Amino acid sequence: MQPALARQLLAPPLQIPPRVVAISMPMLAAPAVMTAQPLTLDGITHSYGGGLAVDNVTLEVKGGELVALLGPSGCGKTTLLRIVAGFIQQGNGKVTIDGRPIDTLPPNRREIGIVFQNYALFPHMTVAENIAYGLAARGESREVQAQRVAEMLATVQMGSFADRKPRQLSGGQQQRVALARALAMRPRILLLDEPFAALDKNLRLDMQIEIKRLQRQFALTAIMVTHDQDEAMAIADRIAVMSQGRIEQLGTPVQVYDEPATLFVNNFIGSSNLLNGKVEAAVDGGYRVALANGAVWTVFSKARFEPGQPVVVSVRPEQMLLADEPAPDRIPVTLKLSLPIGGELIHDVISQSADSLKVAIARRPGMASGGTGTAYCGLAGHARPALFPASNP
Repeated sequence: MQPALARQLLAPPLQIPPRVVAISMPMLAAPAVMTAQPLTLDGITHSYGGGLAVDNVTLEVKGGELVALLGPSGCGKTTLLRIVAGFIQQGNGKVTIDGRPIDTLPPNRREIGIVFQNYALFPHMTVAENIAYGLAARGESREVQAQRVAEMLATVQMGSFADRKPRQLSGGQQQRVALARALAMRPRILLLDEPFAALDKNLRLDMQIEIKRLQRQFALTAIMVTHDQDEAMAIADRIAVMSQGRIEQLGTPVQVYDEPATLFVNNFIGSSNLLNGKVEAAVDGGYRVALANGAVWTVFSKARFEPGQPVVVSVRPEQMLLADEPAPDRIPVTLKLSLPIGGELIHDVISQSADSLKVAIARRPGMASGGTGTAYCGLAGHARPALFPASNP
């Protein structure tokens, strides 16, 4: 999104962009906390030509909650964000804030703040003028502008940068200014459009913490669009995993990671080892599954399966172990490669039935390789594999 969309969001219709006058900034008390308001998307459907981009999506975001729309490119998450912002008029369905419909309102009257992926700062304006732009467009007095700008600069810890132009700032600093501009309008809803995509990796965690802190401080209801699962897992209260215009699963980060509802969610969130097998029998709380590689595992599942039914067992790399001794629930494997990645050592192994598996173990300081040879791969004591029908796409 470009500064033109920022103007559409911040400025009244047909108004000439205002001249923001730099004025002295007073000392301020702590900003007042706003009342969190819920956001509801009810049966939202939208098409581009003959292609269905959003397919009957219903989503309730609680007041003060941050929900991440997570999914691959083309899943409909950005279209949903633009519908909420008012940049796109949906084909069907309605959007409400605290029970009040906003579908007929233009973007600048929806009381929604947006932090754009590329910041969308006006390059010819100073930091203070960028933050004040929407306030000036709304007709606020110069005194109110100065007070709010000073408040926002202090909030994002950018007080000494008020007179700088965007080109004189780092990416992280520009992101803070974009966030301050959105918060200066005291929005009811905050939308975050891939907010960390343009930042270096070492800055992302800092900004994730900063955005979560401010979202809680201002009691903001927020939606974040991202294709990065780590970002969603880090700061979202709940995650809506999307595919082909629909929400596949809505839950907390722990729920979507530990209890994926579909094989798509399982494969999109984190890394998994997929093993084919058949259900032997039902056991208390789950099923005994005979894997194609010869091992027999007990897998807990709330889903319903029949004896003899082909299934796919999914287990996370960190829920597997390597042992020197065989056992009925262990698979003979050959160690191919070991990679030290941060605090983990990732083993790439292959079974006798040609299953390629990843096993993650905690890496001790100085450990660079797990060696090669043969071993036996099984489930760690805390493992909770997931079970899916073999026909599930």
